Amino acid sequence: MKHIRIDTDADGVAILTLDNADESVNLVSPVFVEELTEAVEQLAQDASVTGVVVTSAKKLFMAGADLKFLVGCYDNGMTKAEAYAFSQKATAMHRRMETSGKPWVAAINGAALGGGYELCLACHGRVIVDDPKAVVGLPEVKVGLLPGSGGTQRLVRLVGVERGLDLLLEGTNLAPAQALAAGLVDKIVPAAELLSAAKQWLAEHPDPVRAWDKKGFSLPETAGLLNPSAAGFFSFKAAKATTMGRNYPAPIAITSAVFEGVQLPFDRALKIESKYFAKLLTSPVARNIIRTNFINKGAAEHLAYRPANVPKSTVKKLGILGAGLMGAGIANVAAGVGIEVVLLDGTAERAAAGKAAIAANLAKDVERKRRTQASVDALLARITPTDDYALLAGADLVVEAVFEDVKVKADVTAKAEAVLPATAVFATNTSTLPITILSKASIRPDRFIGLHFFSPVERMALVEVIMGKSTSPETLAHGLDFVAQLRKTPIVVNDNRGFYTSRVFATFTHEGMAMLEEGISPARIENGARQAGMAIGPLALLDEVTLDLPLKIVDQAIADLGSSYEPPVGTNVLRRMILEAKRSSRKAGGGFYEYPAGGKKHLWPGLASVFPLAAEQPPIDEIKNRFLCVQAIETARCLEENVLMHAEDGDIGSVLGWNFPIWTGGTLSYIDTVGLESFVKTCDNLADKHGKRFRPSAWLRQRAAAGQQFLSKTKKSAAA
Repeated sequence: MKHIRIDTDADGVAILTLDNADESVNLVSPVFVEELTEAVEQLAQDASVTGVVVTSAKKLFMAGADLKFLVGCYDNGMTKAEAYAFSQKATAMHRRMETSGKPWVAAINGAALGGGYELCLACHGRVIVDDPKAVVGLPEVKVGLLPGSGGTQRLVRLVGVERGLDLLLEGTNLAPAQALAAGLVDKIVPAAELLSAAKQWLAEHPDPVRAWDKKGFSLPETAGLLNPSAAGFFSFKAAKATTMGRNYPAPIAITSAVFEGVQLPFDRALKIESKYFAKLLTSPVARNIIRTNFINKGAAEHLAYRPANVPKSTVKKLGILGAGLMGAGIANVAAGVGIEVVLLDGTAERAAAGKAAIAANLAKDVERKRRTQASVDALLARITPTDDYALLAGADLVVEAVFEDVKVKADVTAKAEAVLPATAVFATNTSTLPITILSKASIRPDRFIGLHFFSPVERMALVEVIMGKSTSPETLAHGLDFVAQLRKTPIVVNDNRGFYTSRVFATFTHEGMAMLEEGISPARIENGARQAGMAIGPLALLDEVTLDLPLKIVDQAIADLGSSYEPPVGTNVLRRMILEAKRSSRKAGGGFYEYPAGGKKHLWPGLASVFPLAAEQPPIDEIKNRFLCVQAIETARCLEENVLMHAEDGDIGSVLGWNFPIWTGGTLSYIDTVGLESFVKTCDNLADKHGKRFRPSAWLRQRAAAGQQFLSKTKKSAAA
């Protein structure tokens, strides 16, 4: 066998070692299932084998399913019957293990997740190494699936329905001590003792019959709705799963599989699980989540679009201009990965305040035991606050994060470049101002690039890397190397007003304001956005970022472009709210919402007098369509105009940058999911009713007519 090794000791104990010959980790794939099925049968029939230890030759026990294979299942048209058969094959292999008449024990030497932990659950015992990285769990819900080879049924019978269902719905991974306390493993041992402890477990626990295979086994929940306590529990979980399930079917499927399964004999319950697994695997939601959040995001983090002929670079000394929220956040992250940081501001006091803000945030991490005080002290020691530009000498890269004003940025650029080495890269953190315009202040425009970080920098993974017209491939490579050094996720775009993320995200908030001006109920607007999958409604979001900021962006564009610029649809609402209603933000006391002291925020009652309600309100689905379509069609325009160079970056940027709903896979995957022809037709209907911002271009119509999707189909991996 290619991926599995079997060694039998003189005492009759067989050691089955997982060792994927094609990958650095063990993965569940059709080839793996075939080989393990063969190995299990061989061991079950070998009379000389008295027990089996399952372990791994890799650092991880098993990482779970081969994600490329899972995505390929949908892309290549796998039917529900084929998906059910795949699930049942793995299920039968696990079932053969636990009914072989011989005890099996998992010697878990590293992380065992998803299908890897399902293999452990099929064993009669589980011994795990004492290593906090050796986490176990069933996180399938996070990729739009459920465990498909017995995991939903064995877990709840092992640890109880309530605890097990919570773990399944949350996709929780547990470190060894947590796993032992929860009942997911039986013993924790030092690494050197793992195999001997596993053999000892076999010697001390010879009964090869699982509890659920013994006559009379039942759970309190086996009575289903006839048990009042179980009925209440499942009703609550079902309601919660249904709320999530407007766009995410996995929580509903998991809850249903457990509810139905615990009322049935075990083998019938396994068929129920496979039925729900097949339904999810052949759904576009799982494909979209896996492709964007794992496959394409992983490729971006491995710098898929980095110029190949440029030697790798490392930033040892970083200059940051501006010690405000963004500058301090970047300094915190950079110092956290070992970079020496010069944090510069207009005065020494403001620079020191920026470092103090970093220290205050880190102190909270110490209180929550996320960091040690020693590690915080070391991080802070790498940050030098100053107002002296001379300290930038020798910096490998500078990030400018000052006020969004061309003149202010030009001033600090000139001062910094006066002392920087010729090899240094100068990056601006602007979110809207064109890089090509800002680079005019630089004496080395070829070394000038945009690195758009998102707030809060410490938590937001995305960095939008923007190429100005003069930015060299070498500078792009060095910018991407720096993003990777910070352990962030980059997307690469070309220069344009608003670039990609700010330009498209603005369509969401402006569409919400356009609806308000049309007389649509503000509560309906907010609810429609959330039901579409957005994290927050556009009106609440505008209150947080302030109405002044988008209006400033619009006014700057009017000043720069004059009559050639057409203000976005929500501009009139911004002006009326700020100038007439005197309401601009939460910070200023209130905007679209009221923020009573000690109470919950609520929509400002005065909105009805400023923007009277229309007599007829649109269906909620129309509102959802408007929000999703306006962002998707603007993303398509960015690709058409070469602002976006890669469709994958469009998806990653929308999901990580402004929380476009992950069930869609991102703005361009959304178009592919609904179908280009259908999308074009929907947008034409919206354009007829609401304006030309929805009208598809000739380019998009041609793609639709040709059936040319934005994202190429993921081929099944070689393992398949």
